[in-house]
Amino acid sequence: MQKNKELLRVILAIAIAVVGVLHFAHPTPFVKIVPSILPHPLALVYISGFFEILGGIGLLVPPVAPAAAWGLIALFIAVFPANINMAVNHIQIAGVPDSPIFQAIRLPFQAVLIAWAYWYTLPSDREIQASIIPKHILAKFGW
Repeated sequence: MQKNKELLRVILAIAIAVVGVLHFAHPTPFVKIVPSILPHPLALVYISGFFEILGGIGLLVPPVAPAAAWGLIALFIAVFPANINMAVNHIQIAGVPDSPIFQAIRLPFQAVLIAWAYWYTLPSDREIQASIIPKHILAKFGW
């Protein structure tokens, strides 16, 4: 189970970092789904993209991985209104299905992402934890 946890950690980290990069490379679709009540939608897209990249990297740095996971949970909650806005107002984004089935799956998937990130707030086996920092460097700092 622990090996699967670490594989899924890498998948979540890469996926969330890639989505974060997309916030900068192609912000228009993300701006479209920001609820109109919120000010400065482009700035919000950049801020959320920054924290997605930071969270993705953080999941792969063992000493900060639990904090990064908590940050991702907060982020997933914070962006949920944009997902609701997209579903309720049927905002079309090129390449993203706008079917009722897709929307019915997409909104509850946010809970899956929260649970997935929560898994990494819990203790991990340090010997096999996925890391972008080499183990010998972590050992020098007592981790």
